[in-house]
Amino acid sequence: MEFKVDRKKCVLKKLQDEDNGYVDANPAERISMVWELTKQVWAFAGIDAEQRLQRNVAKLIRPQG
Repeated sequence: MEFKVDRKKCVLKKLQDEDNGYVDANPAERISMVWELTKQVWAFAGIDAEQRLQRNVAKLIRPQG
């Protein structure tokens, strides 16, 4: 089986190319990036990471005395 690679969509990096992993973004943007990864990881486990808090309300009334 032979695979064709679209050279316009690939970047060739050599071992001497240095990538320190620095992302030029503010903290909110960085958290947003990590949140996308977190949602994907939870999706593998079949859990919805976007699930919100339950809105059920209960009232506890204690007897007087």
